[in-house]
Amino acid sequence: MIKAYLIDLDGTLYHGRHRIEGADQLIRTLQELGKPYLFVTNNSSRTPQGVADHLNGMGIPADASQVCTSAVAAAEYVAEESPGATVACIGEAGLLEAIEEAGLQLTEDAPEYVIQGIDREFSYHKLTKALRWINAGSKFIMTNPDLQLPSDDGLTPGAGTLGAAIEAATGVHPTVIGKPSSVIMKSAISRRLNLASHEVAVIGDNMRTDIAAGVAAGCETLLVLTGVTTRDNMDGHIQAAKARPDHVFEDLHKLMEWLSQEADQASKKG
Repeated sequence: MIKAYLIDLDGTLYHGRHRIEGADQLIRTLQELGKPYLFVTNNSSRTPQGVADHLNGMGIPADASQVCTSAVAAAEYVAEESPGATVACIGEAGLLEAIEEAGLQLTEDAPEYVIQGIDREFSYHKLTKALRWINAGSKFIMTNPDLQLPSDDGLTPGAGTLGAAIEAATGVHPTVIGKPSSVIMKSAISRRLNLASHEVAVIGDNMRTDIAAGVAAGCETLLVLTGVTTRDNMDGHIQAAKARPDHVFEDLHKLMEWLSQEADQASKKG
């Protein structure tokens, strides 16, 4: 039985600043059913509070404690591997705050780790510093592999594009934390929910990130056709992801119907 849910954001609950039909009702449905949930995002620029503010601003109930970002997961990953480690950061406010809250030490002098996320002030100078740190032995951690990000006026380069430049310069492949890696999912499941993977379901719109990460983590997967994956391109995305969703829903209303049915069946068995 599914005890909790990991929910993607962009493409699943909203498109940029616009709420997807039924997103607010989905969260209220989970609340009414008494099902815990977390919002899981590859976005490393916003803090959990910033993500919660963005959701609340669209009428989607959210608290910072319910948000798991790739920045927080990356900082926790390093802190668990090397408590108090020295870290150089290539990123924005969300990543800097996560590093500090994880008890890691920010430095540009021979860091043990380089943690890189989205950085809209990325430069040749920063690339040079990353090259020298990593060549000197720093471990390379990348928050998420997204190559492109949507913006109000078109696509922009994502953290994965910046990471690709660092990888090309150093010849070192980073440890990737965000989706489709299972690291961010397992962090949310074990650290926040304290459940086994098979007790958790992932809700997302992207076969190659959300669903692939859910499958890799051993979760049940619920694909909603509200964003990247559509009926027309689904087969291609399934082949590319090398994974299949357990359930597919045309929209969030269909997903809510299924959730209610599952709850009814569970109560009858109970």
